[in-house]
Amino acid sequence: MKRAGLIIAAALPAAIAPAAAQDRPTIGFEAATDEVRRGLSWSEGRAALSADVSGALGPIEASARVVTTRDSIRHDGAWSVADLRLTTATDVGPIQLRGGATAHLFAGARSKMDYVELGGSASYTYGPAQLTGGVEFAPSQDAIGGSNVYLYANADAGIPGTPFTLIAGVGHSSGSADDPIRAQRLRPGGSYADWRLGVEHRQGPLTLGVDYLGTDIDRAEAFGPFADARHSGDRLLGRVRFAL
Repeated sequence: MKRAGLIIAAALPAAIAPAAAQDRPTIGFEAATDEVRRGLSWSEGRAALSADVSGALGPIEASARVVTTRDSIRHDGAWSVADLRLTTATDVGPIQLRGGATAHLFAGARSKMDYVELGGSASYTYGPAQLTGGVEFAPSQDAIGGSNVYLYANADAGIPGTPFTLIAGVGHSSGSADDPIRAQRLRPGGSYADWRLGVEHRQGPLTLGVDYLGTDIDRAEAFGPFADARHSGDRLLGRVRFAL
């Protein structure tokens, strides 16, 4: 945890600095039974801790999140990852358009595992419900064995008169494979779909959540040292978050 603290101390000021001139940044801490992204565990199917900070200066939003990855096989032994993100948004009628870039920086990996993604999304809010569709694109990079394209659609809706919010999402990962072994890192077995169903209880600064997550990955098609196919199937995830 001492090493994770050093990464947090280094990463968070990058997000705090642009926000300080306008608003106090939002800071959050989370504990989860697993760190799952796009249906894939990034923490060996084990509990993960994270800290994050976000803020804005005019149209630019910045955020940083650091999470433990528990010597992840998928990320060549990395014990944590810092996600540094810059975004901007604009409204076109009832639609909010958002674009940005994210750098994923891994600590403790035996080889260079860092990579960058570009993304864009469109959101529509109607009453307590919000619908979002978007794409995240990672250009061809050695660390991920080619390029990666993630298309997704998410929905969440607060239940009126209660602190509960229902969440649902689907996504699809595809891309090129210049290095078939490295490409297994983000796409075990090749292109695949993932889904999520969940519920959150939001009360003040505290959020409790439970999610069911799954993929259609054929584990028999996954191979190589980065696929970590046994941590790519259906699972239940519990999480608790505290935001300041």
